[in-house]
Amino acid sequence: MADHVSPPRPLVQGPSAWIGAEIARRPEEWTYHLSASDLAEIAAATEACRGRDIAQITRADFPLPTFGVVLNRLRDELLNGRGFVLIRGLPVEGRPIAESATAYFGIGTHIGSARSQNAKGHVLGHVRDLGLATEDPNVRTYQTTERQHFHTDSCDVVGLLCLKTSKEGGLSSLVSSNSIYNVMAERHPDLVWRLFQPFATDRRGEIPEGKKPWFDMPVFNDHAGYLSAIYSRTYVRSAQRFPEARRLTEEDLAALDCFDSLAEDKELRLDITFRPGDIQFVHNHTILHDRTSFVDWPDPERKRHLLRLWLAAPGARPLPPVYAERYGSIEIGDRGGIICPGTKLHAPLEPV
Repeated sequence: MADHVSPPRPLVQGPSAWIGAEIARRPEEWTYHLSASDLAEIAAATEACRGRDIAQITRADFPLPTFGVVLNRLRDELLNGRGFVLIRGLPVEGRPIAESATAYFGIGTHIGSARSQNAKGHVLGHVRDLGLATEDPNVRTYQTTERQHFHTDSCDVVGLLCLKTSKEGGLSSLVSSNSIYNVMAERHPDLVWRLFQPFATDRRGEIPEGKKPWFDMPVFNDHAGYLSAIYSRTYVRSAQRFPEARRLTEEDLAALDCFDSLAEDKELRLDITFRPGDIQFVHNHTILHDRTSFVDWPDPERKRHLLRLWLAAPGARPLPPVYAERYGSIEIGDRGGIICPGTKLHAPLEPV
């Protein structure tokens, strides 16, 4: 380490710079158990939306008189506090997927507005193995059984609803990117500087009109007093397939390796075992998420299946102009997602 090097910014203070080993001992602080009255409100709102186009459901269409107040508080915790929450107890087993998807999407409207998760315009995503592999540069990891590796998604908040669990593996892992910065700034200030410079990142074939097949983005962005992270090592690596993209240097690789090593650190990370009916919301700007590899059930009806939301949240932090390259816009409440020529927003009820 070059001791004479000063870090790019002060250490991050506050609840977003959490340590996984510490908060793992206090799950009651980040787990909310749905009450009988919560479930009654959700059921009534879901029934009122029966037959509706899920993609068109708004917060006004899905009233939650008292649970909505709880969701407002949880959204504030997401954006300004710890950065994640686990909501436990939504009844999904033995229920039609349309019912579970409507309830989940409706709850999501109280956190933010849904964004397109791919070039197909899916505002309701399916995280399920489709028998694919990321060796194909146009495949995304959520379509496989592979480990995802720590990354962020292209939105303010990502949500997951667990419908079915795998036979083995498939843990949800979280780590605070703010804590990764703090450790790097103290131990490796020479390397952390490199993460404030742009890296070419692959769009994996989902290319907005007028854009290159990759975008250039720093891992860490210090803007308006907030430290935000945006990252996918898999896509940084695969962007090297484009001759015009800047080549990764030894310094780049050392900085990325250090970042990844800290994300993996058992002291920093938090592993969560999903149960059917669990909803996890994560603030992408301060947390990276991962999924361990898994072994699925041979029976198609039992295969691991999660529903995903990408949300643009009101009251979210300002983002630097460079984020528009990936988010399309940096307007708070109307940013993020993937929009390509011909994209039409819809909410499929089966993985496609």
